[in-house]
Amino acid sequence: MRYLLWILLPLLFLFFITLAVKNTDVVAVRYFLGNEWRAPLILVLLVFFAMGAALGFFAALPTIVRQRRQIAAGKRDPELQSVPAEPQPPPPDVAAV
Repeated sequence: MRYLLWILLPLLFLFFITLAVKNTDVVAVRYFLGNEWRAPLILVLLVFFAMGAALGFFAALPTIVRQRRQIAAGKRDPELQSVPAEPQPPPPDVAAV
């Protein structure tokens, strides 16, 4: 798996570099009231990708913080540390059939 990753990552990097080189045309992103922003297509894609990643991170942040608090509380509370394992039922007796 590690070798596949070493092959795949440079290929992915090369793909994105060629995408950036080929998409240098200027595009217009239009806003309300006649405002618009002109920039190369690859820059527009990069900005919106970064905004989406940041939005996803901030959407997941409350869950991450809550889980970390629960883990920290579990480490402090000795009652929560030793959870007894549920007893397993005995395997069925095949010879009794």
